[in-house]
Amino acid sequence: MPTPPFRADHVGSLLRPKSVHDARRKAAGKRTAELAAVEDEAIRDVIKLQEEIGLKAVTDGEFRRSWWHYDFMGALTGFELEERSEGVQFAGVQLRPIHPTIKAKVDFPADHPMIEHFRFVAANTKVVPKISIPGPSCCHFRTAPADIAPPEYKDLDVLFADIAAMYKKAVEAFYAAGCRYLQLDDIFFAYLCDPAQREKKAAEGQDPDMLIDRYAWMTHEAIKDRPDDMIIGMHMCRGNFRSTYAASGGYDPAADAIFNKTDVDIFFMEYDTERAGGLEPLRLLAKGKQRVLPGFITTKTGDMESLETLKRQFEEASKFAPLDQLGIAPQCGFASTEEGNTISMDDERRKLELVVATAEAIWGGVEA
Repeated sequence: MPTPPFRADHVGSLLRPKSVHDARRKAAGKRTAELAAVEDEAIRDVIKLQEEIGLKAVTDGEFRRSWWHYDFMGALTGFELEERSEGVQFAGVQLRPIHPTIKAKVDFPADHPMIEHFRFVAANTKVVPKISIPGPSCCHFRTAPADIAPPEYKDLDVLFADIAAMYKKAVEAFYAAGCRYLQLDDIFFAYLCDPAQREKKAAEGQDPDMLIDRYAWMTHEAIKDRPDDMIIGMHMCRGNFRSTYAASGGYDPAADAIFNKTDVDIFFMEYDTERAGGLEPLRLLAKGKQRVLPGFITTKTGDMESLETLKRQFEEASKFAPLDQLGIAPQCGFASTEEGNTISMDDERRKLELVVATAEAIWGGVEA
């Protein structure tokens, strides 16, 4: 069995095939045996696709989810999802109007469905099974203050401590299920580098720099006691819904907290447009075993990057972080929600093949 980290990887979500879309429509929001069977078949196929391309860590493409985050959050103790009239605003489009709420003390239930999602991948792959779940920051950032009911959670330190403890239980549960590569999608570090997002949080009475620090603390508390053979990745981007985005701004305000206060092993960082800022924040990566996978390859369009351009980008990145601590992954998932980005499955495959080809050209292989 290969051992992460790998030089070539991907964030997790993949375009759903027509069979899954059709089965979900037929199920009309219910978990039916027919839907599960269709998902099982599609996941086996997409695992095989990833293996054929040469990836050494594979996911289920998040085929059983509607959202990258809300499906996970809705199955947590204390959380409920509510449908309202308006969704979160992205660039020119709104998300479906689902809103997480906290009704009671939060906890990680022993029967959380994504434990079984992971087990299915592990039983059907020859390489490393990986699962991506929303990071601790999501439970706070995506829940409006008015939607947090327990009075004790008006004290953010109490809420953050309970979220950290909940995620510690999640890490232990995934490890017990055999997971040795867990990814936390903690995109709100990047959101809090956007002046508009920072102003919004300040208007709610929350210091954005305090939030960055506390989000890093939650992550560290959740994963600090993990066994030595468990690798933790963290993905950061600025929104990914039908090829649109929600935030802009370089990583500078959060880079020190990201690299030096979270205890994460692998960082998946969006770097496909100028909205992500420059590569200078990579200089704060500690020397050692941590690895950054700059997302120079976009998942938002089918336009193909060239290998020569990618080589030049890594030459530039190596001015700020050792090349030996770098790898390559796409900028984000291909389908953070079930709708997916405006990109074809053929383009998706070509981009994943380019990830592997880049690792082979620069480091001599995926496992180098």
